[in-house]
Amino acid sequence: MLKTRLLHLSALAAALAFRAQADVTLPGILTDHMVVQRGRPVHIWGRAAANEAVSVSFRGETRQTTATAGGQWSVFLAPGEAGGPFDLSIKGANSIAFKYVLVGDVWVASGQSNMEFKLQRAANAQAEIAAAKYPKIRRTLLARKVADHPMDDASATPWVDINPGNAADASAVAYFFARHLQEKLGGVPIGIIESFWGGTPVESWMSLRGISEDPALMPIFGGWARSLEAWPTVEDRYQKQLAQWNDAAAKAKAAGTNPPAKPGRPETGPGGAYTPAGLYNAMIAPLTPFAIRGAIWYQGESNANPNPNGASLYARAFQGMIRDWRRAWAIGDFPFLFVQLANYKANPSWPELREAQRETLSLANTGMAVTIDVGNPTDIHPTNKQDVGLRLALAARAVAFGEKLEYSGPLYRQTVRDGAGLRVWFDHTGGGLVAKGGALKGFEVAGVDRRFVPAEARIEGNSVVVSAPSVAAPLLVRYAWSDNPEASLYNGEGLPASPFRSQE
Repeated sequence: MLKTRLLHLSALAAALAFRAQADVTLPGILTDHMVVQRGRPVHIWGRAAANEAVSVSFRGETRQTTATAGGQWSVFLAPGEAGGPFDLSIKGANSIAFKYVLVGDVWVASGQSNMEFKLQRAANAQAEIAAAKYPKIRRTLLARKVADHPMDDASATPWVDINPGNAADASAVAYFFARHLQEKLGGVPIGIIESFWGGTPVESWMSLRGISEDPALMPIFGGWARSLEAWPTVEDRYQKQLAQWNDAAAKAKAAGTNPPAKPGRPETGPGGAYTPAGLYNAMIAPLTPFAIRGAIWYQGESNANPNPNGASLYARAFQGMIRDWRRAWAIGDFPFLFVQLANYKANPSWPELREAQRETLSLANTGMAVTIDVGNPTDIHPTNKQDVGLRLALAARAVAFGEKLEYSGPLYRQTVRDGAGLRVWFDHTGGGLVAKGGALKGFEVAGVDRRFVPAEARIEGNSVVVSAPSVAAPLLVRYAWSDNPEASLYNGEGLPASPFRSQE
C-alpha cells in the first residue's frame, strides 16, 4: 500500500513538473496595464515547452508560432496607432490574459540617483502627488541586479497607471517629463520603464562589447582590476563599520531612540554595481526586445567624482553607451535625451564632465537639458525636478517628434578675434540672447599664458563680445567653468546656456 502511494505521489510530481515546463511564461516587462510602442510591430515573447504551439491575439489579430527546441518563442504583431485599452491574450498549454494594454510611446528612464529621485522628495511634492491623476501614463520599475552576462529577463513591478496612491514612488524627472509630453501630444499614452541605480558609473551601463571595441576605454578594465585588488581591504573596513553599527543600533533600541544610519555596502567589489557591464547585462539587455520611442538619462556624478576612470573618459564612454544601446535595440538611432550636471559645490572636475556631456550632442538624435540654474549648491540631489523634466520633454518634442520649437539653451559654436576682445557665437539663441538679472556673468578670458581672469561681456545679436583690461591679446574664453558657476546667459525662451570652453 505504501509502495502504491509512493507511485501515485511520484506520478503526480512528474505531472506537475511537466506542466511547469509546458506552461507558457513571459518576461517580467510584459504585464497588465503595459504600454506598447505605437507605430512599431508589437513584440511578445517568452518560453514554453519544446516545440509547443503558441498563439498571441491583440487588437483583432492572431499570430501563431512554435517554441524552439530550447523552449523559446517570439511573435510580432502588426503596428498600430495610439489608443486602448486593449486585451492581449497568449495561449499554449495554458492561457494568459492581459487587460488594459495601451498603445503609445515608451521611454526608458535610466541613470543614477537623480533619475531615481522619487516624486515624494521633489519640490511641492504634496500638491503634485494629489494632482497626479493620469490613467494614460504608466510606469514599471526594474529591480536592482548585477549580472556577468546579458540576461533575457528581469524582475519588474507590474505596470501601473499614475495616480495619487502610487505617484509618490515614481521617478520625479520621468513623471514631469511624461506629464508634459502627454499634454503636448494630445493625450497619447506614455509608458515609462524605470531602470536606474544610484551612485553608479557609466561603464556599468555599457555592454562588454561596447567597452572592448574602443581601445580608448581600456582604462575602465584597469580601474576595475585595481578595485578588485583593493576589495579585501574595503570589505574588511565595511565589516568593521557594520559591527559598530550593529552595536549602536542595539543600544539605540534598548534606549528607545532612533538608530544611526546603516552603512551601505561598497559597490566596488565582486558582484557590485560598479562592475563594468554589470547593470547593462541585468537591467538593460532584458529590455531590448521591447520596442521603445527613446531614452532619458540622468547620470554623471559618479564619473565626475574621484573615480579610477574620471571625467576624462566620459565623453568616449557615454557616446559609446548610446551607440551600444541603439545597436542592442536595433530600431535605428532612437532619441536619447540626457541631463547635464546641475550646479553643486563638488570638485573641480565637474566642468570637464559637463563638457563631455555637451560633446555628446555630436551624435544624431540627442538632446541635452542644461540645469546649472536649478541645482542646489549644497545638495547633490536638488528638489527642482519639474524644470528638469520639462527641459527633457522640450528636447523630446523637437528631436523625437519634429516639433518646431526652441528646446535648448544657447550652445557654443565658435570664437573669433574682435579687436582687443573675442566674439563668441552661439546656436540655439531662439528669441535672442538675454542676460538674466541684467548683468552678464560667468565669462573668463585668457592669453597665451592660459591664466583665466573674469571678463567683461556684452551681448551683440546672437553673439557675446568678451574682453579684459589685463589681457591685451585674449586667446581663449570660457563660460560657467566651475562646479557651482555664477552664470546668467539665457535665450529668449528662458533656457540657460551650457558651460563651455573654447579651443585654440
